[in-house]
Amino acid sequence: MKKQIIALALLAGSFVAAGAQVYLDPKAPIEERVKDALSRMTTHEKVRILYAQSKFSSPGVPRLGIRQLNMADGPHGVREEIEWNSWSAAKWNNDSIVAFPSLTCLAASWNRDLSRAYGNAVSEEFAFRGKDIMLGPGTTIARMPLNGRSFEYMGEDPYLAGEMAVPYIQAAQANGVACCLKHFFLNNQEVDRFGVNVNVSERAVNEIYLPAFEKAVRQGGLWTIMGSYNKWLGEWCCENDSLLNGILKRRWGFDGAVVSDWGGTHTTMGAALGGLDIEMGTDTDGKTKDKSKGYNTYKLADAFERLINEGKIPMSVLDDKAARVLRTIFRTSMNAGKVIGSQCSEAHYDVCRQIGEEGIVLLQNRGGALPIDVSRCGRILVVGDNAVRNMSEGGGSSELKTKFDISPLNGLRRVYGDRVDFARGYYAGRARYGSADKLSPDSLARLRAEALDKAKSADIIIFIGGMNKNFRQDCENNDREDYNLSYGQNELIADLARVQKNIVVVTFGGNPYAMPWAQAVRAIVHCWYLGSMSGEALAGVLSGAVNPSGKLPVTFAARQADYPCFQYGREGYPGVDMQVYYNEGIFVGYRWFDTKGVRPRFPFGHGLSYTTFKYGKPVLSATSMTAGDSLTLTVPVTNTGKRAGKEVVQLYIGDEKTSVERPAKELKGFEKVALEPGETKTVSFTIIADDLSFYCEKTHGWVAEPGVFRAYVCASETDVRGTAVFELK
Repeated sequence: MKKQIIALALLAGSFVAAGAQVYLDPKAPIEERVKDALSRMTTHEKVRILYAQSKFSSPGVPRLGIRQLNMADGPHGVREEIEWNSWSAAKWNNDSIVAFPSLTCLAASWNRDLSRAYGNAVSEEFAFRGKDIMLGPGTTIARMPLNGRSFEYMGEDPYLAGEMAVPYIQAAQANGVACCLKHFFLNNQEVDRFGVNVNVSERAVNEIYLPAFEKAVRQGGLWTIMGSYNKWLGEWCCENDSLLNGILKRRWGFDGAVVSDWGGTHTTMGAALGGLDIEMGTDTDGKTKDKSKGYNTYKLADAFERLINEGKIPMSVLDDKAARVLRTIFRTSMNAGKVIGSQCSEAHYDVCRQIGEEGIVLLQNRGGALPIDVSRCGRILVVGDNAVRNMSEGGGSSELKTKFDISPLNGLRRVYGDRVDFARGYYAGRARYGSADKLSPDSLARLRAEALDKAKSADIIIFIGGMNKNFRQDCENNDREDYNLSYGQNELIADLARVQKNIVVVTFGGNPYAMPWAQAVRAIVHCWYLGSMSGEALAGVLSGAVNPSGKLPVTFAARQADYPCFQYGREGYPGVDMQVYYNEGIFVGYRWFDTKGVRPRFPFGHGLSYTTFKYGKPVLSATSMTAGDSLTLTVPVTNTGKRAGKEVVQLYIGDEKTSVERPAKELKGFEKVALEPGETKTVSFTIIADDLSFYCEKTHGWVAEPGVFRAYVCASETDVRGTAVFELK
């Protein structure tokens, strides 16, 4: 016993001594900790922290007490725990979490404060589960309306996506959880995502596809970023020197770690010199003694270490990578200020509900069909598979295992009680990567007949459909097959509308879609994916307990062919011979529709309310400015209705005369303002020269040409409420 006590005392003494070392001192500046740790590490230890040790972790340095990094898929909640070395569920009984609304829903809220609340709440759940890196959020631009992962991103406009990502990132990282922004970059389609080379102009890269990422790095202080699978300039994005070293690290000053998408690394030399810092993978079985399948076969593993030891790659390259990983460790897993977090708290469900309520978009409301008065609604027939589907399931890596989900049907029954009847009408089944459970044609016909029969005696129909997270819907590794709603929904809605004119269509999904029945229905509501509180958020809006305030972060076209990417045949999408061409250049989303005169079904920034808003005249602080100046634009906004509501005031700027083709106008500011009935508030915007500039491919830089500009104050991209002209001298 005495010997054991002496041994423990010696161990305790060594621990105290180690604790005095700078790298273990949580109060020491991070750069000093990184420098100190590097000085103590062997070459092998430096290499070893650069690649995975399991499906979702990378190692630390046990000899030095440096912790590993634990990662998990996001961005809408913590993915359920999977086995250490396989993709099978670990089947824990304590990993059920809150499913937060999709990022498209967050973007549709146009509410920076809600974005901050989202980042705080979701990161608390990651911290509670012992995670250091959250794989999300995503700011990939919605170039194409069939993209299977659009629901994970923040729309078609780089300004909106960047503004909404920054508070999310700041709040999450304040809790000691790193955001891993994805997918960097040009991952605008899932078809051929593992090998397609994206051909895109230098101008479009800088004006459309990079700005949201840049804002996340420069303003958000991003700690980690995930490379995408596809190629750019003929090189894989996970080992692309021009992208990762040239743009991200040198131009933007990114000091964090670049993480590969799982299996996105292809060559040792490319990964070594192309800017990758942490390599993650998919098919390695770390349990086997077969070294041909071990983690040491990764590109940044044994092969990289040999090149370092042989002097074929400078030690400075290894030191830079190791420093970036250590910096991430000290910011997260060895951050003394990292929160303990919580899981499934009442506060988290409240944030989930609020984001859902403000992200729901009221697209159409003829004759005041909505809200549905609880005291005078009569018999309500709810029709549709999505009324009872758990939409946290499916979707690929963002699938979530939830403690509970309030379905739309249950949410409506909580409000309207036994006045609600239900008929499924259609069945989408559960389809994952090609396998599906299906009903027979006779069973599907019976579902349809039941809905049409019940419609005859209903006073109002609420159709709840849209997309889901099945394979070839909103799901990783595939795109939608076309722009229509699947499972015969278009035909069913049209038939229901012929039976009962008082019909409200509610859709879920991460993408726009065709609405051939739009003129036959009274109201249209789009919900994206609302998470665990789906039913409560939807019922609040439909009943009028909540006044809708969401605005579209993407353009809803009348036809698939109206989108610019489809103007160029297969070259525009999905590509030819693994080459896709972004021939539309900078004219993505509303920039195309507005400038080319193509009328959308519902424009970018559109969203109705149960109240009305009157905009006053925009006033500029001056009529001219120079490159170093700024202007202030103010506009009064009044709630002229009888309900309290929130309005998103949008600022667009157009160049009246320019040497290059530019969009008619571009989003440069927005503010969400809450107003009581009769209340007026003044909204203020600051305009600087950067808001007026375009990227010049001749000079490879940004140019703000002197001349006349017009500021547009809008309720949506096409709903212009006032303009003001000024000059850049």
